[in-house]
Amino acid sequence: MWSVKLDSKLGQMVMVALVLMATSFYIGTLFGNNAPLLNLPQSSFSSSSDDSSPGLPVFTNKITQMYRITPLSIPDMGMNVCPLGLNEYIPCHDASYVKVLLPSLDLSRKEDLERNCPPPEKRLFCLVPPPKDYKLPIRWPTSRDYVWRSNVNHTHLAEVKGGQNWVHKQDHLWWFPGGGTHFKHGASEYIQRLGNMTTNETGDLRSAGVFQVLDIGCGVASFSAYLLPLDIQTMSFAPKDGHENQIQFALERGIGAMIAALSTKQLPYPTNSFEMVHCSRCRVDFHANDGILLKEIDRLLRYNGYFVYSAPPAYRKDKDYPIIWSKLMNLTTAMCWKLIAQKVQTAIWIKQGDQACVKQNVEQGLIEVCDDDDDSKPSWYTPLKNCIIRSSRLSDPHQLPPRPERLSVYSESLGRIGMSREQFAADNLFWKHQVRHYWRLMDVNETEIRNVLDMNALYGGFAVALSDFPVWVMNVVPSSMDNTLSAIYNRGLTGAFHDWCEPFSTYPRSYDFLHAYYLFSHYKGRGEGCLLEDIMLEMDRILRPQGFIFIRDEGSIISRIQDSAPKFLWDVNSYQLENKKHEMETILVCRKKFWAII
Repeated sequence: MWSVKLDSKLGQMVMVALVLMATSFYIGTLFGNNAPLLNLPQSSFSSSSDDSSPGLPVFTNKITQMYRITPLSIPDMGMNVCPLGLNEYIPCHDASYVKVLLPSLDLSRKEDLERNCPPPEKRLFCLVPPPKDYKLPIRWPTSRDYVWRSNVNHTHLAEVKGGQNWVHKQDHLWWFPGGGTHFKHGASEYIQRLGNMTTNETGDLRSAGVFQVLDIGCGVASFSAYLLPLDIQTMSFAPKDGHENQIQFALERGIGAMIAALSTKQLPYPTNSFEMVHCSRCRVDFHANDGILLKEIDRLLRYNGYFVYSAPPAYRKDKDYPIIWSKLMNLTTAMCWKLIAQKVQTAIWIKQGDQACVKQNVEQGLIEVCDDDDDSKPSWYTPLKNCIIRSSRLSDPHQLPPRPERLSVYSESLGRIGMSREQFAADNLFWKHQVRHYWRLMDVNETEIRNVLDMNALYGGFAVALSDFPVWVMNVVPSSMDNTLSAIYNRGLTGAFHDWCEPFSTYPRSYDFLHAYYLFSHYKGRGEGCLLEDIMLEMDRILRPQGFIFIRDEGSIISRIQDSAPKFLWDVNSYQLENKKHEMETILVCRKKFWAII
């Protein structure tokens, strides 16, 4: 345990402790060993108080609610630590900041649930602490069904959704039976029913051609979890709303998810990327505003892709539901979707890509076609469009191979940005070798890594190289770079556009592994909010205790990070690995210490 000298918000000096802890999750049983991994000698640190507990090495970091200032600097004694009450701080989804913005937001369209990022001077500039009694997460695959209650200590979902088998208390654990609002008897049965409905009772979702799914309002992501045995990859999202911490539950389980809302802007995913979009009581008014939200679904769906709608308008005949259903049918018919199945509270449409139908409906004024903008641009803060995309502007809707063969697909879009098939193959081989080196350098069991974030995913080669490991990868393509995310989706992977000058839409302690390949040099000289220290702080926020960060970049940047890492309470080591030019380059391997305020 390390004692730390800290300031309160009032500036009073108090002594608390930052505790280095490590939980080694047992093999074959449910609970871990909570003994400290490190017991550093008192003589390794200087103490300024006799009140510190005997044998506790001493830090000098301060606890203070510190905001970002210009010019930006890190205190000599190390990064300040945010107060314990800020352990779930999400800068771009911060209720206190959104409250100030409410008069300027369109609440009828739920704009308050979208990203609302404060300017740099209103962002906290301190390390986000873990909550009281935080434990290292339970490892996959046990984590699909059980997580520590103290890590997500919120009871609301269990109270209001327990009857639908979302989540239940079980001693010191949360238990996830695999249910949902429209599949309280289990996701597996529901998924098979969807397979029957899409194949006329002859197969499952894979045989229906479904390999990539977008789950809207995903709850605790049990739908996604039970699609994994079919090797179906799901991008799950939900807003930070009254269903408190649903995305945090999903990530703690080791299931890919992020905070997002279908409101006034396009979702941060490329056009033509999913074979299925799923809404199970997702609380989205698809019939409103001339169906603009349905047109966003149309943008994201591939040809012959399915929209699955499990919600009251699909089956209830009371209240306003018949009127809503009539509007939905008119809108989907205008977009030339076809209703192919409707039973057991679920309706399923298929996007046919019937261009003769589209042309006829345009001539009749039933639908508008989008202008010939470049839809290859990243969908990042892009306003929703009340139109559908012309088929001539879409990539050739040829049938992609199933997974895992899809992982090797070379997209013609890569050729348009100057990447040849030979370069693509070389990139795949490079990352296959690098991942082998990475595991050797981490020297941990494969099950200790589950949630992975590639912060500059390029062509997806890093994620493909990890496909044989028990991990999932969030592939992020910076919005200021070429749109390679479409090619990543064509490889059967998932991810999102993002600008690392802003915090990511996720909870603290979301990821076990962050990969930053020439990310910092891309943002060099971009100004306030994009500085090296800003990105390092965001890395620390979203990384789990004892999580890894692998950084490759220019030599000057590597040196700066190596000097700054200890102030972020990271261990840091440097190694030499071969780069794509077959030259040796320095790679930093950082590991976040497991500390806590007590």
